[in-house]
Amino acid sequence: MKQFFFFLAFLLLNSCQYFEKKVPSEKELLQKELKSINWKEVDEYPTVTECESIADEKQRQKCFFDVMAQLIQEKLQIDSLSILYPELDTIQVKVTVFPNSKMKFEPQFPKDSVAYDTIKVDSILHARLIDFPKVNPAIKRGIPVKTQFILPVILKAKEEK
Repeated sequence: MKQFFFFLAFLLLNSCQYFEKKVPSEKELLQKELKSINWKEVDEYPTVTECESIADEKQRQKCFFDVMAQLIQEKLQIDSLSILYPELDTIQVKVTVFPNSKMKFEPQFPKDSVAYDTIKVDSILHARLIDFPKVNPAIKRGIPVKTQFILPVILKAKEEK
């Protein structure tokens, strides 16, 4: 009987440590979860209707980038960029897709570039890059998020000799 009381006392004393453990607060749990999320990557890339039926994520992403580059190229080919800058055959365009599906386009030039009137090129982009098909924004954890990427857009194809 003595052993039973000793065992019971031992059990009670040691089980108290389980009740003393600190339960993390909601704030601590939230901070831990936020730190574990890779904010540099999205769960689903932006997409357009033509690409939504593609099951493979990498192929759907490639389809989206190809469609966007082609649309931008088509809209800029009918403009004066090639007349203003005949040596310019490719332009880097930074595309921002916002959670509400709106888009913003910005030309990207090297920092030391003085050969181009960036304000003029930017205004041409804003004038021409309108009326795009609906773009579904990227998704992170079920929530639409803003994404940015840079697309190389060919302004004129190389002429064959």
